[in-house]
Amino acid sequence: MDLIRILLSILLPPLGVFLQVGIGLHFWLNIILTLCGYVPGIIHAVYIILKR
Repeated sequence: MDLIRILLSILLPPLGVFLQVGIGLHFWLNIILTLCGYVPGIIHAVYIILKR
């Protein structure tokens, strides 16, 4: 299941975070990071998925 979330995180980082933790602090932080730059959003999303 983590592999699917990681693949979704590469395509759309907030979606991967949403599937892992729901709507919360990490979700909104990932949206901000993705808007600032696509790569920071991906890094944060993969970190959140692998951390849990």
